[in-house]
Amino acid sequence: MKYTVVDVRTKEEFARGNVAGSINIPLQQVVEREKEIMEFQEPVLFCCASGGRSGQATNYFKAKGLECENGGGWMQANAIVNS
Repeated sequence: MKYTVVDVRTKEEFARGNVAGSINIPLQQVVEREKEIMEFQEPVLFCCASGGRSGQATNYFKAKGLECENGGGWMQANAIVNS
């Protein structure tokens, strides 16, 4: 399956390593960027450092009707998109 990967870590965390082609939208910004996220054409795979923050984003957007999953930590998400 093809995903739009959204990494909800801080910009500093994202800069230290990320899934190739992923989009960095820190968790604090997901609500203000909701319209942008809701318009992604592919299912969204949220990731972060361990799965906690991405779980919060996933729950929020699932409640809004977005097709999305919690990819867990970014390295785990990387394995999902490259499998």
